[in-house]
Amino acid sequence: MSSSAPHAEFSTPEDAVAVVTINRADRLGAYTPQMCAELQEAIRRVRLDDDIRVLVLTGKGRGFCTGGDVSPDAGFADVLAHQIGRARELREDAHAVITALNQLDKPVICAVNGIAVNGGLAFALACDLRIVAASARLGDTSACAGLLPDEGGAWLFPRAMGYDNAFRMVALSEIYDAGEAQRLGLATEVVEDERLWPRTMELARQFRAAAPLAVRAVKFMMRRALENTLQTSLGDAQQAVLWVGPSADAKEGKAAFLERRPPSFTGH
Repeated sequence: MSSSAPHAEFSTPEDAVAVVTINRADRLGAYTPQMCAELQEAIRRVRLDDDIRVLVLTGKGRGFCTGGDVSPDAGFADVLAHQIGRARELREDAHAVITALNQLDKPVICAVNGIAVNGGLAFALACDLRIVAASARLGDTSACAGLLPDEGGAWLFPRAMGYDNAFRMVALSEIYDAGEAQRLGLATEVVEDERLWPRTMELARQFRAAAPLAVRAVKFMMRRALENTLQTSLGDAQQAVLWVGPSADAKEGKAAFLERRPPSFTGH
């Protein structure tokens, strides 16, 4: 089932900054096939547009995202009718969004405006930074319904908070306030609710001002390093300097340092 109103809104409120807003406040941001398709398209636009240097993902109202929408009108009925319905739904929808976020070689800031649980927490953890409103709640409640952290949580949760904390959170269906979420590693930074958007945009502007080629290379190298050996990571670094080192941005960075002025990077 498709709605004429977007479930995920794309905008560029400032130069080089893209914002995708989950637009389902009445359902606490629960995702649908339509939303996942719109999220994938938005991420594709950011990936292909060199003028966009940073992506912000956020929600509306009391919820960021609470996982998949189980309502009859959510749009999952057709795919779930197939023999491997849940696996197919995950592959085409939630897993595709998680993969697109994880593979995007530009900074992604998640501004967690409200409750982020289950697949919503997985979406947030697939981003690079999570700026969390003080009133937000984060966790996973899938087990209390006899379900699984199958939207990427089984991989993302232990990497963010350690195996023991992740296992306890999922198995006991725990939800944490923002301060505890930060202590456990789920939140990068916690701010008062009214400071969420100003702080998020402050960081977005800092990323926008950074050297795009270097930032993209750093993200690529660090993401790969999570799964690679030290020697493989050193090899990645040797390859990356071959195209970042000779860039105009690298020359500009050196000149700005010597001239004691702020650099002006072009992404070339």
